[in-house]
Amino acid sequence: VQLQASGGGLVQAGGSMRVSCAASGRTLSRLTMGWFRQAPGKERELVAAINYSGDSTIVADSVKGRFTISRDIPKKTVYLQMNTLKPEDTAVYYCAADYGLRVRTAIAEYDYWGQGTQVTVSS
Repeated sequence: VQLQASGGGLVQAGGSMRVSCAASGRTLSRLTMGWFRQAPGKERELVAAINYSGDSTIVADSVKGRFTISRDIPKKTVYLQMNTLKPEDTAVYYCAADYGLRVRTAIAEYDYWGQGTQVTVSS
């Protein structure tokens, strides 16, 4: 499984941005996927995760009510819609995937990772 993240960039505080993660490879059925982020000097943390069918999601408390994860199964793409962005949301955002049915929240549960996309929120 190869993951290609896109859509990052610079945005002002209070603005919105959507990042995308497209999966490719030989077998893509039943992929559970997630978005993580890592700010400078901090550990990588879960932002949101979604199960293979898209009907179960988990969103971190720090972004709840502002970020939404969704997926387009035919397009093999997962999206992270980020609204009301804050400077503390600045980080490299990584998408991750693994085979399975349920939502996964731990870094160690994901075998496949994208290259990351930088999101910078200016104050």
